[in-house]
Amino acid sequence: MASSQKLTEYELKRLENIRRNDQMMAALKLHSKATELSASSKRQRVATKAYKVTPEKKQETEAPVVIRRSLRTRGMPPDYADSKGLDDTVEASAKVAKSSTASKPSPRDLGPLSVRDAYCGTGSDKVIIERILGVSKIPHKEFGVENGWGLKRSLDDSGSCLELGSLSLNEENIARVVPGRIMNVRFIPCSDRRIIVVGNKFGNVGFWDVDSSVQGEDGIHLYHPHPGPVSGISIQKQSLPKIFTSCYDGFIRVMDPQKEVFDLVYSSDDTIYSLSQRQDDMQCLYFSEGPGGLNIWDDRAGKCSTQWNLHGSRINSIDFNSENSNLMATSSSDGTASIWDLRRIPADQPNPLKEVSHKRAVHSAYFSPSGRSLVTTSMDDTVGVVSGANFGETSMIKHDNQTGRWISSFRAIWGWDDSYVFIGNMKRGVDVISPAQRRTIFTLQSPHMSAIPCRFDADPYNIGTLAGATSGGQVYMWTLG
Repeated sequence: MASSQKLTEYELKRLENIRRNDQMMAALKLHSKATELSASSKRQRVATKAYKVTPEKKQETEAPVVIRRSLRTRGMPPDYADSKGLDDTVEASAKVAKSSTASKPSPRDLGPLSVRDAYCGTGSDKVIIERILGVSKIPHKEFGVENGWGLKRSLDDSGSCLELGSLSLNEENIARVVPGRIMNVRFIPCSDRRIIVVGNKFGNVGFWDVDSSVQGEDGIHLYHPHPGPVSGISIQKQSLPKIFTSCYDGFIRVMDPQKEVFDLVYSSDDTIYSLSQRQDDMQCLYFSEGPGGLNIWDDRAGKCSTQWNLHGSRINSIDFNSENSNLMATSSSDGTASIWDLRRIPADQPNPLKEVSHKRAVHSAYFSPSGRSLVTTSMDDTVGVVSGANFGETSMIKHDNQTGRWISSFRAIWGWDDSYVFIGNMKRGVDVISPAQRRTIFTLQSPHMSAIPCRFDADPYNIGTLAGATSGGQVYMWTLG
């Protein structure tokens, strides 16, 4: 009694509820029923222990369930993540989508697509069609003479034709050309007009006519010819007005302004990662397909004339030497960049003339304007420069290339001679690397820069005109101020 007096009112109420519940369970005989049920379930488990229950087979059309697991739990080294950025995430998503659907692409997707059906911009696209046709009719002008730079420099001239401090970014030379992340940017080669072409991750191809003079027009024209990310754009002066584009979903199309169509050139179930052309052979397309494969599409035969397996993983870029078009450079996620002689590539066991090894994926490899050097860009935070007799000398220059998942990988390009290499940085600027000094010697910066420039192209007919594209769909164009 003394102990009960020490209990609080709440505790006394709790004890009373417990006693009343026990009385109710005893009246309903719930304890004995629970004991009998427990014994019955044990006997049933013993009786059915020897039988194996086969789960019901899932339908083949059911989409696969992708379980996210870390590299550590999968037993993979951290370096495996080099090539698993957003590009590969898009690729994996595309493969899952292809495997999980039984429907085939419609005939409209596989055949010619009119520019009217592909156009998704505002207003009319007749203006840009007419201007591309007009560019193709302009007589070819030799680089370096008609642009007011005097006589062309000799390849042995160690000086540069560009003063870095004179490059500037004006507010009117900034435009949002496409929605989303830009994967490729190219100038249409023309000495009298500046037209920039970009491809994004949504399959859009956008045109920016920088010199548009039509009142009320911003010069932006947007098309949607591809179902997936645009992996390559090839524009050659000799093949204008045709513009070739490829996408991760395995399609290559050519925009033919004369016929006003995006015609289908090639389709595949594998991913197409890059696209290029030789300057002396406009009838052939060189493109990478699948894990390490490179194909040559011959337009005259209407089929692939040659197929090689050159790398152990995807080929990220293809480039040709300006002085010797038989020399081809490839970069790969297998950690190597290679120089090949197209005349000496055996089908059974291809061997490169030169192989440059990096510790991580290599995203680009481009020849210099003279053809005497090669620049590579790798996720191992280096920019490689290969030069010398038979490309025998290799220098590795430190540069932060960690762009993360949501920004396109950096790809270093040459300027207008062999003096400078341009590459973006994570501080919204453009680093200028001197191969001779093996270091970054200058950085292009501007208060107008609001995003990180990732992919670049130098206008081949206007020295000092450099286009940088971002993951937000913007294009910045530096000019001589």
